[in-house]
Amino acid sequence: MKKFSWNVKKSSTKNNARTGEILTPHGKIHTPAFIFCATKASLKSFSTVEAKKNNTQIILSNTYHLMLQPGGELIANHGGLHKFMNWEGPMLTDSGGFQIFSLGHGSVADEIKGRSNAIKNKSLLNINEEGSLFKSYLDGSFKLLSPEKSIQIQRNLGADLILVFDECTPFHVDKTYTNSSMKRSHRWAIRSFNSLNTNIKFKSGFGSAGEQKLYGIVQGGIYEDLREESIDFNLNKMDTFGIAIGGSLGSSKEEMYKVVKFSAPKLGNKHPIHLLGIGDPNDIWNLVKSGIDTFDCVSPTRLARHGTALIKGKKGKLNIKNVRFGKDLSPIDKNCQCSTCRNYSLAYLHHLFKSGELLGLNLITSHNIFFMNNLMSIIRDSIENDNLERAEKEWFS
Repeated sequence: MKKFSWNVKKSSTKNNARTGEILTPHGKIHTPAFIFCATKASLKSFSTVEAKKNNTQIILSNTYHLMLQPGGELIANHGGLHKFMNWEGPMLTDSGGFQIFSLGHGSVADEIKGRSNAIKNKSLLNINEEGSLFKSYLDGSFKLLSPEKSIQIQRNLGADLILVFDECTPFHVDKTYTNSSMKRSHRWAIRSFNSLNTNIKFKSGFGSAGEQKLYGIVQGGIYEDLREESIDFNLNKMDTFGIAIGGSLGSSKEEMYKVVKFSAPKLGNKHPIHLLGIGDPNDIWNLVKSGIDTFDCVSPTRLARHGTALIKGKKGKLNIKNVRFGKDLSPIDKNCQCSTCRNYSLAYLHHLFKSGELLGLNLITSHNIFFMNNLMSIIRDSIENDNLERAEKEWFS
């Protein structure tokens, strides 16, 4: 039976970029890699069979949403998410901590774009030492998500890689709150670790689909001294397989780059490093240079469902619904080898969206997933050949 392992294969001589391999019981992940979000155990309009054909290595599902519908117990009865959604590759589940943030303060996109005054969702009732109390968006019932509850659900879900329970603080809170939240998240992390290593329903360190490994999360907002403290906690006071960089990354892309550039190199080579919730191709080119191994974000598939195709270059996106594509017989990208670009024109894709045909969502999703996986392959090859900067220049030319 396959076991877990992590090793760095090649490090850049010019920056902190690196390639590596994460081995899990359900397969190997070549890094840097992108993790696609099947939030509710679905990639929305796209099957796991199709995802595999588009070279997807690993997908993510969401603890918060799946605890509400259909519930972790049902998924455990299937033998875990892998069998539930017919995915044979590696999986990761987040802890639900991000939902504490998004329910109470808006989204990471709001933060990065400077929209820090997003309207708060009143379904978040309270955050305290025990956990997060909120109202279910399905039936209005009260729910408490604690470190123990989060890990219990993640064990039922059975993903290979799981996350400690944390609070993702927004940018507009002050340093005092960021500090107290970080320390509470550290205490929650210890409780998460202990919960995984109890022998109740599953034997210690195991879930419904086999052995699981835990990721810690570095918090601290934009404050370097707090990030230092959280890095020290994760490296020296926790025994996790991987480490994620979370929390607020600032109010601009520049601040995000600064936080990641400060944090990631200090985490060293012992653990794979994941960056939570970031997936814009332009950002990925920048952030792999700091040593990020894996990324996750809903944006590639969400953009597809709104008629936006990802493309190379500085522009980065193509709005298929634009009237100028109504009679365009060319594909999204003549050099792209995805099934959409090999078989369909922009005019046809435009027609599908204009007509409200669901096939359009599927075809653009297929392109965007292939695009992201191809991007990560190009990045890995360029690191292996130690020419990341040249590859980046060519990508944006």
